[in-house]
Amino acid sequence: MKRTTETRGSWLERGLAGLDRMAARRGRNESLPAHLATGMEGEDAAFFHLRRKGYTVVARRWSSGDVPGDVDLIAWQDSLLCFIEVKTRTARDMTPAEVAVDWHKRQTLRRLARRYVRQLPQETAPQVRFDVVSVYLVPGEERQIEHFEAAFGWNEGRVRE
Repeated sequence: MKRTTETRGSWLERGLAGLDRMAARRGRNESLPAHLATGMEGEDAAFFHLRRKGYTVVARRWSSGDVPGDVDLIAWQDSLLCFIEVKTRTARDMTPAEVAVDWHKRQTLRRLARRYVRQLPQETAPQVRFDVVSVYLVPGEERQIEHFEAAFGWNEGRVRE
């Protein structure tokens, strides 16, 4: 059963990539700035990576409407609710992609996570984890994905970066 699910996921991933290429050839992505297209490609890669690892992704680009910002991916890993920030880069430079999740972004993710958990139908809040996924889409190289589980928590010192 697991093999069938993996195969189906692989077909879906390749099919979506093919559709993206066709849309680009037909000029459908011209209105989207390059950095946003790269970010969306990275989020897609992270989505399929998490699915292969057994996560159940329940939301993509989730926002609450009244709290600024969004969460790239929200997924369950068994009974653990994971809020995942995806950072995509097209080059490996001196600074790793995950470093871009600064104090301000972590605070935004915490606020959004509180809002999301409050709207769940459960009586008690689930255990929550904050992850960061770095995706490297370097031209001419195979895509690389690094998943940092529990990259940060609910609390951290008051010192700003």
